[in-house]
This record gives sequence, structure tokens and C-alpha cells, in this order.
Amino acid sequence: MHQLPIFLNLNGRTVVLIGEGEAADAKARLIERAGGRVVPAWEQGATIAFVALDDGAEAAATDLRARGLLVNVVDRPELCDFTTPAIVDRAPVTIAIGTGGASAGLAKAIRQRIEALLPARLGALASALYAARAAMKARWPAAADRRRAIDAALASGGALDPLDDDAADRVDAWLAADGATRPGRLETIRLTSADPDDLTLRAARLLGEADHIFHPARIPAAILDRARADAVRHPAEAPPADPPPGLSLWLAPPAA
Repeated sequence: MHQLPIFLNLNGRTVVLIGEGEAADAKARLIERAGGRVVPAWEQGATIAFVALDDGAEAAATDLRARGLLVNVVDRPELCDFTTPAIVDRAPVTIAIGTGGASAGLAKAIRQRIEALLPARLGALASALYAARAAMKARWPAAADRRRAIDAALASGGALDPLDDDAADRVDAWLAADGATRPGRLETIRLTSADPDDLTLRAARLLGEADHIFHPARIPAAILDRARADAVRHPAEAPPADPPPGLSLWLAPPAA
């Protein structure tokens, strides 16, 4: 990962925008859409800035950076402290596609593919889940049980499949449904190499879903890093005979 992706709250905040023309207008629309206040020069309280200049961009960026601002210089990634991604907006769901400034065209093409996949009411599902937080905590007091229930509902074909445009309308019915608790499940991933890029799509998906990872100590950290950050790691020389609740994985090392 070459950049840290973050979502910045600009509502009511001051953003410096230096420049004129189509590129500057596009940045102004983006800032205002996020609730920011655009000013043409440094002001006290500003923390980020955009520079859209053909001439003098480097000097302007240097001056702003000296004042403590993070700076984006349009079409000059080597001068940028941050870059702006292509955006899929299903508020409050926001998907950002960045290439680190390598190719805005590629980011745009990926955005267009994702736009075609996601239903218009995806944001409504997010809002419905937010409104149901108290009800979910009451239904599943244990955080692990609650996460597993949500994961199952949001899975492909699940009760709240995010790609189903009507999923937002089923949150109350899902909460009221009498779902039985699933027993612990153990899956085995047979690694073919120590390179995480050699993981199959199935293996990558399971690593992203698992609650527990059982693995020999010699499994490379690069492989383990592909698992969920909150998945519990269990160094072991054999898979568990009685896996804990939720999804557990046994990482079988590559053949010597």
C-alpha cells in the first residue's frame, strides 16, 4: 500500500484552492459537495489545499506546505501530499478508487464498473443498519455473535445482500427472524507458496471472513496480513479438533 486511504470530514471547514479553469472548477465542486468552504488563498484554520496552476505550482505548493497545510497539486503527483480518488457515491456509503496519481483514467474506468454493480439504494441499507444498532445489540449482546449475524446477512444471497436493491426494506424482518446459532466451522487453505499474491480468490475471501486463524509458526507474516485485523491468530502444528464458534481457518503450509 503506497498511500493511506482516509475519509476527511470537510463540513464547514476551510479549504484553499489556488487556480482557475476547468481543473480548479472541478476541485471546487468536489470540496463544496463535501461541505467545505473554498478560499483562494491561505487563511487561518485551513488544513488542506489544492493547487491547479500550469505555472508556479511548485512554488505555491511549497508556500502552503510551509504554513502546515497538506497540498494536492493537480496532475503533479510528485508534488502531492495526498491525491483525490475517483468516487462512487451512495451516501452514506462512499467508495474511493485511487492509483496514487498514476492514472486518473484507470481510476475512472474502475469507478464506472463499480457504479454499474451497486444498487442505487445501497446508502439506504447503510442508514437502516445504523438505525438498527440498538436492536442488533439487544438481539446479539455478544459482539462476536453480532458480527457473525451481520456477516451472514450481508453475504451474497443473504437476507441483506448489498447488491439487492430491496435489502434496506428487510432489516426489520431480519432482526425479527428466528435464526438458529451456527456451530463452529473449520475450513482448510492449502498454501501453494509463501507469496500472498498466489492466494486463490476463495482463500482470499475466507481470510477476509474468518474469526480464527490456526497456523504453523512458519507461515509467513505476509500471508497472515491478508486476514481480518481482528481475527484471532493461533500458532499451532495441527488444526483444532473442536473449532471455536464462527469461521476458523487452518493454513496448511506449502509442500517443502
